[in-house]
Amino acid sequence: MDDTSPALPATTRQITYARALALKNRTLLPVDVQQDRLRLSAWIEAQARLKPASTLHSAPSSKQVAFAERLARIKRRAVPTECFRDKGLMSKWIDSNT
Repeated sequence: MDDTSPALPATTRQITYARALALKNRTLLPVDVQQDRLRLSAWIEAQARLKPASTLHSAPSSKQVAFAERLARIKRRAVPTECFRDKGLMSKWIDSNT
């Protein structure tokens, strides 16, 4: 294939799958990549190999939450709501209240 031939457009299925991967990996799907079937295929392969960005890994464990709530009752304090979204923050709150 020479440089003078036009690029084949991406298929609807490719674009749909690429958008789903972009959502799962929390990344942007470049517009210029969507125009070329080969470039979109390469982008899909690279994104499919990545581990999805998950909020589940950053959430505190149930044991951490239970311990923090027990500490909060003893200290008569509330656990900040942002601590329930991030295990690092929850760990710091627990350390500062023990």
